[in-house]
Amino acid sequence: MAEKVMPGPVQDTACIREAVCIHTKKIFDSCRDKDCLEDLRFYPTQSSKAVLDRALSVKPGSAELLDVYIDVAPVGFNRGFYTVDVRYFYRVTADAFVGAARPICVSGLVVFDKRVILFGSESGAKVFSSDSACDDDEACLGKGNLPTAVVEAVDPIILNMKLVDNCECACCESEPREVPAGVCACFGGELSFTGEGKRVYVTLGQFSIIRLERDTQLLVPMYDYCLPEKECPCGNCDDDPCEIFRQVKFPVDEFFPPNSLQSAEGYRELRGCCG
Repeated sequence: MAEKVMPGPVQDTACIREAVCIHTKKIFDSCRDKDCLEDLRFYPTQSSKAVLDRALSVKPGSAELLDVYIDVAPVGFNRGFYTVDVRYFYRVTADAFVGAARPICVSGLVVFDKRVILFGSESGAKVFSSDSACDDDEACLGKGNLPTAVVEAVDPIILNMKLVDNCECACCESEPREVPAGVCACFGGELSFTGEGKRVYVTLGQFSIIRLERDTQLLVPMYDYCLPEKECPCGNCDDDPCEIFRQVKFPVDEFFPPNSLQSAEGYRELRGCCG
């Protein structure tokens, strides 16, 4: 009897049982970017704005990617290609220095718009599914032939932050459009989009991957059904917790930079069970 094939690299001697047809998403095109987003407008909360108007300088804190809005539209002059418009919403924090007092933490919204053109192929089929979320939404009608855009991104790095006096020229940027309610709720207070008082501009470093996918049917080799071999640890919570703890190796990698992604045996499993 042939040895059972496990997920991972496949040997040439592995036995293929049959060819099966699966329904999945095929990636037609993708790109990766290392964007330096210079001088993005920082929209503080109302309480943070009162602090910034009195501040002498600011020191960068942290930046968190809260949400991404994605829109896909066909390119009229090139069949099979699509524009992918991406809008990133960030929560940025900073330390504001007011006189000789200790710095005060301020937070606000930063928005960045990006557009890429990718190949997404064409499809004349109209696909309807019983688990579709667009039953009565007119905005979803007529978009069944568009590919799906996926954006993968990590939290950005703050490269620079500066505090400037109010800009009174006509070229100053306006407030961002259509900020989702869920994004606004992440700040715990109302955001200020006015142009009065001092302003903060942020430069971020953003790594991202954008791809276009379509539902398709693929014929793939099938070795066997994927049955988990690993037993669920800590299944019996009536065991002596101290005895369970004694069997866990000391998690050295939790205290020092690890050389691999493997943690001490049993440590992460123990953290997530019987809680």
